Amino acid sequence: MPQETAPQAPAAPATPARALLPLILPALVVGVAAALLFLGVSEAAEALQHVLWQDLPDALGVGRFSVPWMLTVLTATGVAVGLVVWKAPGHAGPDPATTGLDAPALPPVVLPGLLLATALMLAGGPSLGPENPIIAVNVGLALWLGHRLLPRVPGGLWAALAEAATIGALFGTPVAAALVISEALAGRPAKGALWDNVFAPLVAAAAGAITTELVARPTFDLGLPAFDHPGWGDLLAAPVVASAAALLGMAAVYAFPYVHAAFGKLRHPMLMLPVGGLVLGLLGALGGHLTLFKGLEEVGELAADPGGWTAGEFAGMAVVKLAALLVAACCGFRGGRIFPAVFVGAALGLCAHALVPGVHPAVGVSAGVLGVLLAVTRQGWVSLFVAAVLVASPAVLALLCIASLPAWLLVTGRPQMQLREDGTPLR
Repeated sequence: MPQETAPQAPAAPATPARALLPLILPALVVGVAAALLFLGVSEAAEALQHVLWQDLPDALGVGRFSVPWMLTVLTATGVAVGLVVWKAPGHAGPDPATTGLDAPALPPVVLPGLLLATALMLAGGPSLGPENPIIAVNVGLALWLGHRLLPRVPGGLWAALAEAATIGALFGTPVAAALVISEALAGRPAKGALWDNVFAPLVAAAAGAITTELVARPTFDLGLPAFDHPGWGDLLAAPVVASAAALLGMAAVYAFPYVHAAFGKLRHPMLMLPVGGLVLGLLGALGGHLTLFKGLEEVGELAADPGGWTAGEFAGMAVVKLAALLVAACCGFRGGRIFPAVFVGAALGLCAHALVPGVHPAVGVSAGVLGVLLAVTRQGWVSLFVAAVLVASPAVLALLCIASLPAWLLVTGRPQMQLREDGTPLR
């Protein structure tokens, strides 16, 4: 009789370490590549911005930020981006009003047009940041190259690595990416421990952040007066400013589908974008040159002299910048909404300080940024993080956590500043 074979024990499952270790090298490569692409686009845009806003007006003998020049450059930017959106394969990606940080997977043929449209926008002065299109480009490249080089790696992992890497590069720290990923994982079922799921994206985010730090040395600290110990007045001021900022942000959120529909009636990008650029030029003439561009460098100018403008001037810049963000996002310019929202919140916080000198500038700015970002992004952790790093004061973090509660109650369950393809707002 044949000998009976003993039943074999089931193979031991791979340990978490054995499953995670092979992901480190791909994550590092994606992190470095994503940061370099972001830095390259930013450098090209800054060089073109220098030509458009310094070299050309100086050569022509006109004021760099005179009203005629602002109208000319912003309208011309609309024409240039309109040509790219009209003629480039894939029309430089989907309607930016329908996209957020969670980027769609775009085919490679679309990515050059999206990059060109983004660089032109950043240089020309519209009030949008680079985050949404740069994430979309990095996700598209990571999916395309990753599928060819390592086809066994799931496509969803490549997208997560690219998104985390780009967020780490944008903010100069992997903490922001970890918060975004953790918040995303909370909304869907995930296998295994949280840190197992965020391990590889966190490696990519760290690589992206370190690459940006080594090459560009960015800083988000606005250099506001130090804030050491919160008092009873700060405990009242932070929630009030954050709530007021959230209400201002929600006003733009509710206007978003109507402004988008108004530009949509023009139908063609060679009408929508030039008209949008002209409107942005008029808004720039109204609010001044600080209300142009993505707003990160400009908010530093505001914070450098908190007493340099009146409360009315700060409020005017906040409203104009928010209107410019609304127009730029609705008429078709490719860009994100986080960085200009930071300018809006900071201007509103400095307005609160100008109205009530007892409101510490660091408290006003951080609470204002928190409220506007909660309304615009609907991402609590990222809003808290960005608001806190602007003032680089550990003492303000507890105040911001308290201030986020009433502000969140004002925004949760309401429409978001992002539309579905049919033009209806997300909730």
